[in-house]
Amino acid sequence: MKKITLFATAFALSASAAMAQTWSIDKAHSRIGYTVTHMGISQSDGNFRNFDSKISATKDDFSDASVEFSADVNSINTDNERRDGHLKSADFFDAAKYPSITFKSKSFKKVGDKKFKVVGDLTFHGVTKPVELDAILNGVITNPQSKKQVAGFTITGLIKRADFNFAAGMPATALGENVELIAHTEFSKD
Repeated sequence: MKKITLFATAFALSASAAMAQTWSIDKAHSRIGYTVTHMGISQSDGNFRNFDSKISATKDDFSDASVEFSADVNSINTDNERRDGHLKSADFFDAAKYPSITFKSKSFKKVGDKKFKVVGDLTFHGVTKPVELDAILNGVITNPQSKKQVAGFTITGLIKRADFNFAAGMPATALGENVELIAHTEFSKD
């Protein structure tokens, strides 16, 4: 009886894993970035040119999805080479010491028609902390060229830079305490 129960459990787990659908980010049609207040009077934006992300889900509405994300800190882009170089320094991202930013979801909960709360661990600047993000499913269509299903998401969230010991030497009058995360993403079903 134990062998049958173990076999049935193993079969159910493997069947569930086999039914999971994986979606890979389309880097050409995605942008991962942030905005932060500069000197209390304007916004300073940036993004990462090198990143990767995958979503796995067994349900078509993504209500049981999990997501993983990583960005190469050395790919920071603010459309200003001098500022990019300074941001890579120990004053800010310290790219030599902390070359990547990662996120791994713990839950992807549907809270509205196409709205989700995504909770997971963000590892940034050598610190791992739980964060909550808002995700909106913009739609799922079949790409007329590739014939693959594609899904678009807008993901936003707010983190406190002090929680991640980021730019600790910068007073709030020079650099805002909160950093808004903004991602416009497109994923293709594998």
